Amino acid sequence: MKNSFFSSLAKFASLSLAFALPTAEVIPSALEERQSCANTATTRSCWGQYSASTNSYTTVPKTGYWLVVQNTTLSADGVSRPTLNFNGTIPGPQITADWGDDVIVHVTNKLTSNGTSIHWHGIRQLNNAQYDGVPGITQCPIAPGGTLTYKFHADNYGSSWYHSHFILQYGDGLFGPLVINGPATANYDVDLGMLFLNDWNHVPVQSLWDKAKTGAPPTLLTGLMNGTNTYNGAGKKFQTTFTPGLKYRIRVVNTAVDGHFQFSIDGHSFQVIAMDFVPIVPYNATSILVSIAQRYDIIVTANAAVGNYWIRAGWQTACSGNTNAANITGILRYTGSSSTADPTTTSTVTASTSCLDEPLASLVPFVPINPVASSIMKTTLTTGGGQWLFNGSSLLLNWTDPTLLTVLNSGNIWPTEYNVIPIESTTANKGWAVLAISGPNGPNHPIHLHGHDFWTLSQGTGAYTATTALNLVNPPRRDVMTLPTGGHLVIAFQIDNPGSWLMHCHIAWHASEGLALQFVESESSILPTIGTADVSTFQNTCAAWKAWTPTEPFPQDDSGI
Repeated sequence: MKNSFFSSLAKFASLSLAFALPTAEVIPSALEERQSCANTATTRSCWGQYSASTNSYTTVPKTGYWLVVQNTTLSADGVSRPTLNFNGTIPGPQITADWGDDVIVHVTNKLTSNGTSIHWHGIRQLNNAQYDGVPGITQCPIAPGGTLTYKFHADNYGSSWYHSHFILQYGDGLFGPLVINGPATANYDVDLGMLFLNDWNHVPVQSLWDKAKTGAPPTLLTGLMNGTNTYNGAGKKFQTTFTPGLKYRIRVVNTAVDGHFQFSIDGHSFQVIAMDFVPIVPYNATSILVSIAQRYDIIVTANAAVGNYWIRAGWQTACSGNTNAANITGILRYTGSSSTADPTTTSTVTASTSCLDEPLASLVPFVPINPVASSIMKTTLTTGGGQWLFNGSSLLLNWTDPTLLTVLNSGNIWPTEYNVIPIESTTANKGWAVLAISGPNGPNHPIHLHGHDFWTLSQGTGAYTATTALNLVNPPRRDVMTLPTGGHLVIAFQIDNPGSWLMHCHIAWHASEGLALQFVESESSILPTIGTADVSTFQNTCAAWKAWTPTEPFPQDDSGI
């Protein structure tokens, strides 16, 4: 019998973050180990750790990106604090690929007291669920001292990020940029890359978990823009430079623990050309509402008077608190400006009191695809006792017993608290899964689905009912959309990717409090998509984790994600 969730449809708190000295500013770091010996005009015999003297019959380089998860004391805003980071930087090094590439990333866990796992946000992972990076669902955590090589195909293109999916680690700096190059729906001259917006604290976010799980979410102290900011006169602002007349692509992403932004640049409007990994029909805006984990690609024309302008993250105080919300800013300087002082510009943008997304009517996918909604599943979100529950069940995973392990062992029974919804393509549903979520009053919830983009059929006030109007003509599709307070969200996705796929709120506190479920999709087709070598890797990762678990100093005390 399958699990009963759909029919009714830790202290990892102290992270034991090491204080590494000396304190360092966030600085760029090499991605690849093999870059230790650069191939230049005067050193053509060098090739990373190898050279022309290397015997290629016996030694072959291991290619790909190399990320090291570590504890380092950094000073992102002028205040030193212990952080979690990739390769010593916040954000981590950029991973770049072209549409259609195969991407290989070797992740080594150098933490001493915690596991980790890395999720490649928005990557479809077609027939590749074992590398989605969710502990307790698609893998066991990477044990301290261990290395896991993630492999995935760049089926989609655009702007995203990678981050830890283990406890609250990404809130302490464990995230980085992921750019898949491809076509765009409007022209530009210069790609400035990712622009990260996030909240920040001067003590580890994980240390606030005890407070978060027993009461109102903690208010974080400040925020960062691309990993830097000022605080009480220390630190430095993020800065970028425009040349008059050029068009600049900026890839904006919200990586906050609990923050909603209204991004803008004083004195400038822009074109919006993509949402998440989906190209859209361009539209013009003076600001954009960016919920947690969402991305927007914008094109800004350098047509303002030569000078200096504030770049504003635009913290939405109506959505959550932040002690220094107005200070989450950066600086745009024009070439030719003689001043290096802070800008004196003011914003003309009308501040939004909404905690929602950009207007649905603006978010028109460039490639039109119409969904099908012949069969609709319904779930109701509630809260109580420090938990969030779908149909009365709060997610609680066991890191040593991930969902995929049950599938690999030919099982199909999961604990109720795994919140499993089995889905199969049938004649009745015409190959589409449609889920209607109704939520309580309180905060809005940015809902993220792994393994798929989804179509937003309806987003509005009040619970979903049989009379709720659905948009079935090229509705917005992306991987994060907001469930409104006291409202509903109806999403649809194609049943075309065998695997176990997490769906969760991307407010980090809520995910830890169990606001999540998972779809086990096309169960009988999952095992054939996983090769023998990948099964071995999966099993070895779990064996290493199980061997280390008896020494783990902080037992699990949240949902597991």
